[in-house]
Amino acid sequence: MTQRILVVGAGFAGMWSALSAARALDMAGHVNDGVEILLVAPEPTLHVRPRLYEVPQEAMKAPLQSVFDTVGVRFLAARAERIRTDAREVDVVDAAGARQTLAYDRLVLAAGSQLFRPPVPGLHAHALSVDQYEDAVALDAHLRTLARQPSSLARNTIVVVGGGFTGIETAAEMPARLREIMGGDIEPRVIVVERADAIGPDLGPGPRPVIEKALKSQGVSWRLGVEVESIDAEGITTSGGERIEAATVIWTAGMRATALTQQIPAERDAAGRILVDRNLQVPGVPNVFVTGDAARAATDDDGNVAMMSCQHAMALGRSAGHNVAADLLGLPKIAYSQPKYVTCLDLGPWGAVYTEGWSREVKMEGAEAKALKHQINTEWIYPPTGDRAEILRSADPGRIVVA
Repeated sequence: MTQRILVVGAGFAGMWSALSAARALDMAGHVNDGVEILLVAPEPTLHVRPRLYEVPQEAMKAPLQSVFDTVGVRFLAARAERIRTDAREVDVVDAAGARQTLAYDRLVLAAGSQLFRPPVPGLHAHALSVDQYEDAVALDAHLRTLARQPSSLARNTIVVVGGGFTGIETAAEMPARLREIMGGDIEPRVIVVERADAIGPDLGPGPRPVIEKALKSQGVSWRLGVEVESIDAEGITTSGGERIEAATVIWTAGMRATALTQQIPAERDAAGRILVDRNLQVPGVPNVFVTGDAARAATDDDGNVAMMSCQHAMALGRSAGHNVAADLLGLPKIAYSQPKYVTCLDLGPWGAVYTEGWSREVKMEGAEAKALKHQINTEWIYPPTGDRAEILRSADPGRIVVA
């Protein structure tokens, strides 16, 4: 009787989970031997989400079907709706609305995260984002319509809500983006609104002087210690009472794990991530592994926890895939560990800043760091290529890619 490893999600964590599980089965001599790896996602495509603030968006989609076919992963185009861990079943629905129930012997939940959109008046109607592929396409289309409007302060103003990693990268890109669309003689006004008292609050003080220098040099300013009270078609009003006229508002403030985590009887953190053990299993819930942005996982023995980022999702996926196959076959697991942590923050035409360690010590900045960021974004984070053996080698859970 065929046993099934079911992977939900085709992002960085889901893709690498499936490939790493295939590698583990291959090493154990179980190729085509009664174990099926089935990956469920709306399409066999990796959306390169860390780059969605860039253009063209078409380049941010990487096909996966041939990779899955090469290593023997079965793909089903559908969206998971309901997880029933007591019955070991997942209900899915395809694009045509047809529903079916999938049984599993082991489950890997790797359905990622989505942008947090609180009940701010006007947010859903008037704010744009770079959260998903469709959002990035909509933002680009919106920006291009501005070129047909008469010049005004509001037309030439972009408000980026959230001064974290995504907000900083997006804001740094926008002045040049507006000049490319509208002509180099305009004066773009890009304003970051951040409720903390410093730009890049989660990035710490290490890279902050570089970030501030780069943003200022490109005409980006910020409002700190305030929140967005409301959004309308002509701009925003802050909690401090300031009115900012803007034809474009981009929301980047905060992430939440997939809502599917709510269907697993487990402890979750404030972002909805399930607390997992070092093997990425869910304590007290047999046969279920959680990885990527859906998991709150320790990266080391010093109290550090994986970020909701591509860098951690790739290693988390490789570990989850190996361990779910090992668990099914009764083989030793390999505890997830990712003690080396780096950041490489894109700062638009100015360059980038590269840091190492959880204290984020600056090691590189400007054009040199930009070249590294380009290599990360165009090579390191893309799906593997080559023959079956080469793809499986790249899925080794001991392989660390710092991106």
